[in-house]
Order: sequence, then structure tokens, then C-alpha cells
Amino acid sequence: MKTLMLLLLFISYIFASKTDELTREEQLGQSLFFDKSLSLNANQSCATCHNPEKAFIDDRDNKVLSMASLGDDLKSLGDRQAPSLTYAKYSPKFHYDEKKKEFIGGQFWDGRASTLQEQAGGPFLNPIEMNMPSKKAVIERIKLNDYHVNEFKTIYGNEIFHNDEKAYESLTKAIESFEKTKQFSTFDSKYDRFLKGEYDLTVLEDLGRTIFFSNNNNSCASCHVLKGEDKLYETFTNYEFHNIGTPENRFLRAKNGINKIDEGLLANEKVNNKVHKGKYKVPTLRNVAVTAPYMHNGVFQELKTVVEFYDKYNNQNRTINPETNKPWQEPEVKENISIDDLKAKRLSDRKIEALVAFMKILTDKRYEHLIEK
Repeated sequence: MKTLMLLLLFISYIFASKTDELTREEQLGQSLFFDKSLSLNANQSCATCHNPEKAFIDDRDNKVLSMASLGDDLKSLGDRQAPSLTYAKYSPKFHYDEKKKEFIGGQFWDGRASTLQEQAGGPFLNPIEMNMPSKKAVIERIKLNDYHVNEFKTIYGNEIFHNDEKAYESLTKAIESFEKTKQFSTFDSKYDRFLKGEYDLTVLEDLGRTIFFSNNNNSCASCHVLKGEDKLYETFTNYEFHNIGTPENRFLRAKNGINKIDEGLLANEKVNNKVHKGKYKVPTLRNVAVTAPYMHNGVFQELKTVVEFYDKYNNQNRTINPETNKPWQEPEVKENISIDDLKAKRLSDRKIEALVAFMKILTDKRYEHLIEK
């Protein structure tokens, strides 16, 4: 256990040295984030499915091309891709907007965790993820680590381990505090540097930027702009939920044995209206160029494919999926497709290349080396 503790502290020191100094609670959250002992077989941590070296996604192959995460039992596969945790702290609490008549915010693809703290507590108890049998079992694992015990008592009070429920809540609070640090949201991409006059866009990047923000040419801004054109600290999502007609991932389903429709937002226990069937949370486009595969089920491997998929709604010549060389599959959920939001002028191949080029410059500086040239 001492060896494990030293390893965790070493990782914490190395990673924290690259960013602003962390508070004591944030340091505890960081240590917990990397702690594999908090899964049933002690082989999986938060960082396993949210690798900080790869923009906080699950980059393991798992024999399904990173389309879904492998569980602690090394057999279980989910049916959705692990979203990046970068910029996750900016998602508002899950709520229903009466004016827009839409659900907004939360965490996970269906918003079922209202806050980032609630999200942090989910994977430990999920039977196809970290697979711990109870909150008490998780807290018992924490008690085996002297560093964690000392920090819990120092930060949350000497009586914290007298109540497993409160101790578990403190666990999620610590992890949330770490996930809210600058390490997850640096705003230092080429685009951010361009806005500050520190980077000159290429011709293709500038064309992509123009197309992206122009509602007359494209529908990107309908869902992926919150603050407005060229505003600082844009997260490139409006945090709404939409059905864009994503097809079933047959390859993944053949591997995980799941044989039912993923109802998306309707699977959220807080939602009971069928008009929300098949909707998924609009993801941030920050780091999108290095967080493949794409869509909630990882059905597309290339960013260019995603743009062509959107264009097929407006371009009658865009009939073939370039990854399969076959016609696009039918939507998994045919109802409730956001057709109005998808309406746009058709794109030429050059404009598609330009949009991809623009999205590449939304990559945080430390991940730019991951972009395929």
C-alpha cells in the first residue's frame, strides 16, 4: 500500500507541476481520480476512461476501436462512448428550459447526472464500469490509504468516516473540485491565441471559421455556439439535446451483445415525454479533433465523416459513408430528428475540409501533437 501511495503522489506531483498550484481538496481529488484501488478488481480508475494525456477520453482499443469502455471485469462493454471531461465544468445543471421547451445541461450523454459532482459518483457503483458493490465498499478501500484518510479528516472533519454516505459525498466533491481545475479547461488553443492576436489563421482555417459561424451557409452555430462569434471562452456547445439521426453502431452491438434501441434523453429517469427519444447532449467541440471516435456510440472514426454526415441532410449527392463505402445507415431513432436545426446550404468538398481545419484549431495546446497531419 505504501508503494501505491508513493506512486499516486508521484503522479500527482508530475501532473500538477504542469498547471497552476492546486488546493488541498483539488490535490485529494486528483489522487482519487488516479486511484485504481477504488474499482472491484483494483485495475481501473477515473483516469482509465478519461486519460489526461489524451484529452480525458478512453483511448484504449478494447477491440472496439475505443467506441466504448471496458469494465473492471475486463469483459463488460458499454453502449456509449466515454465523453471527454475537458470543459465539462461549464455544463449547467440539468434542467428544463420553459422558453426553449428543451432540456439543457447535466453530465453524461443523457444528462442523467445533474452536476459534475453527481457524475463523479456514478462509475464506482456501475456494474459494467468500476463495479464496486456499495458506497460503503468504496469508502473501505479509501480507508486503506493513509494519505486519503488523513486528507479526508483534515478537509472534511475528523468524524467524516463515521457516516459512509457523507464520506462518499466528500469523495465526489473532491473529484469534482479536481475536474473543475484549469487542467481540464485551458482555453489556449490556436483559436484562443488567434482571438488574442497571437496566431494567424491559415486560409483554410479562416474559411472554416467563416462557414462555421455563418447561419447562412451552415447550421454548426445552431447548436455549437453559446456566446457568439469570436467570443472569448466559447465552449462550442449550447448544452441542449438533439436527435441528429445517428445510426446504430452495429459493430459495437455485435461485441457487447446489446439488442435494444438506445433511447437517449428518454432513458433519463427525469424525462418521460417521448418527444425526447433519441436525443443526446450536444458535446463541446473543444479538442474534437483528438477525441475520436464520434457520436454518442462512436459509430464514426473520422471527423471529416461527421461533417459529411451532417451535409447529407442538405446535399443529395452526399449519399455514401466514406468509412464503409456504402449508403448511410438509417437513424437508430427515426422520430424527433432536429431537421430544422440541420437545414443549411450544401457543402463542397473544400468547405468540408475547411470546417475540419477550423475544428482542429480548437485543440488545447498540450494536445496539438495528437492531431493527425
